[in-house]
Amino acid sequence: MSQTLQIIPCARTPREVSRFLNVSYDIYQDDPHWVAPLLLDLKKVFSNANPLFQHAEMQLWIARRNGRDVGRIAGVLDHHHNQAHQEQTAFFGFFECENNAETSRQLFGVVRDWARQKGMHRLLGPMNPTTNDECGLLVDGFDSPPQLMMTYNPRYYVDLITSEGFVKAKDLLAYHINVAGIPRERLERIAAKTRQRSPQFQFTAVRKKTLTAALVKIKEIYNAAWEKNWGFIPMTDAEIDFLAARLKPLLVEGLVWLAEAAGEPVGFMLTLPDYNEALKPLRGRLITPKIFSVLPYVFGGKIPTSCRVFTLGVKAEHRNRGVEAVMLAEGLVTSLRLGIKSAEASWILEDNVMMRRLLQPFGGRVYKTYRIYERAV
Repeated sequence: MSQTLQIIPCARTPREVSRFLNVSYDIYQDDPHWVAPLLLDLKKVFSNANPLFQHAEMQLWIARRNGRDVGRIAGVLDHHHNQAHQEQTAFFGFFECENNAETSRQLFGVVRDWARQKGMHRLLGPMNPTTNDECGLLVDGFDSPPQLMMTYNPRYYVDLITSEGFVKAKDLLAYHINVAGIPRERLERIAAKTRQRSPQFQFTAVRKKTLTAALVKIKEIYNAAWEKNWGFIPMTDAEIDFLAARLKPLLVEGLVWLAEAAGEPVGFMLTLPDYNEALKPLRGRLITPKIFSVLPYVFGGKIPTSCRVFTLGVKAEHRNRGVEAVMLAEGLVTSLRLGIKSAEASWILEDNVMMRRLLQPFGGRVYKTYRIYERAV
């Protein structure tokens, strides 16, 4: 029987994107921790409705062996990233592959050739498709499912990637917080003390009904608070609107906070329940009898047992005044009230000393590590 491997380019049409995404089902069919992304939502990322494509290019490839799709990879060229960082870098992302070095070698080979033809000097990833989305390869913490919008992969991906000459660029950390083990009184005391010490700060819980009005302030904070972070790419207004529309149905009052000082937006925290708990049985598809198990979550009768702190940022001139601590404490108090038992704060740059110190009094500990790799093309 022939073992010929083909690398097939794919367009971003609905049919070919579906084929591209379906590769993961064979890879993870026996993995108890994998959570299939909701395909209806993920397909939006590849569509022209995604404002990313106003300043970025993407090419997809599938590896096929003996009539079966056995791997995939995407090449991403974000012109905003290269303008912001003054470099010639392409990303690789959405990598999935059978445990076969030849397959991964050809997938990385084709994306390297593509990047070189585009005039790029470096390949960085995985980015799915940028640092403003899901990114990083799981290298430690394989014993539990991923939280909402965090990556997951088999252990052997580490060897497949490093054998192709990739080296570590940066580690991203996920912190676990045992919310049920933190006394509510302590959280309320932390928040009250900071409010008393710095009365110039006002804190407002963002709700679904007020999200649209709050977005102008959130955009200002996001692009200012994270602008000095490694790998940060400023988001356009359209990109933030696009992401907000995807996340709005998941918002829970008391988990999303906006901080202001004299009317100036200064800080923002986004926390969402870990709906992967509800989505896992669906295997990415809404048209299934298992949809009935999700309905209690949809209609608010049931809340996941965990939540994820997606973003927690404050403008540079207002840091070290307790703003972050108040928002985190308020979010954890809400989590306790909802019956949420644990929280994940992710992802956090390994060298973000200030944020890592902030999480220590809340009992935060690193329990998963994700790695961004790089190599010359």
